[in-house]
Amino acid sequence: MKKHIPNAITCCNLLSGCISIVLMCNGYAVAAGVMIFLAAVFDFFDGFAARLLKAYSPLGAQLDSLSDVVSFGVAPSFIVYHYLSQQTIADSLSLDIAGFNIIPFAAFFLAIFAELRLAKFNIDERQTTSFIGLPTPAMGLFVASLPFTLQNEKLAFMANNMANPYFLISLIVIFSYLMISEIPFFSLKIKNLKFKENIHIYILAIFAIVTFAFLGFAAIPFVMLFYILESLSLQVTKSPSL
Repeated sequence: MKKHIPNAITCCNLLSGCISIVLMCNGYAVAAGVMIFLAAVFDFFDGFAARLLKAYSPLGAQLDSLSDVVSFGVAPSFIVYHYLSQQTIADSLSLDIAGFNIIPFAAFFLAIFAELRLAKFNIDERQTTSFIGLPTPAMGLFVASLPFTLQNEKLAFMANNMANPYFLISLIVIFSYLMISEIPFFSLKIKNLKFKENIHIYILAIFAIVTFAFLGFAAIPFVMLFYILESLSLQVTKSPSL
């Protein structure tokens, strides 16, 4: 029985992603973002449960990736599609085919590249202790936090820029590239509590706690950006000096 527990949690991840899509189709952007956050919680605990119960299986690995495609690829794409479809955005950036603006559909490149990233992860034996390419959940959480950021009064000065179509298109291009890139990103899995061996994780955690205290869920974009920059800085420090 215990061997099915991690897979059941993974299915909750998938269910959360599906609900997020339905909510977004009905215009509930914030609720859709919440469901992606909930999917991330399930995504964390399915792996935790598998390690705790020693219930690893090839089926579980495939279920995890397939669920992630929906929860952190397709669902976030619907959120970006929603904002690109806003009339004020459509008026400033449009590409009409037979009177139909196709620009908003660019959002679904996030789903395509998320699927590519996860497929590569499944066959890449190098990604055991770290990631090569931006993890799909990191991209998904960044996008899921946009509705919170756009409604946060403390970040009102950023709202217009983040709802700008050129920003959203740039976001699609940058995240699509990062997901399939050969850039290493550190894993958040902690094997022990030694500070020296996990200093980059502790630094990220401190930054996250401070920003969450001020911004709530709207802190997620800044935490994800800090994670990306910290991963890049680790590679710079590891590179041999010229």
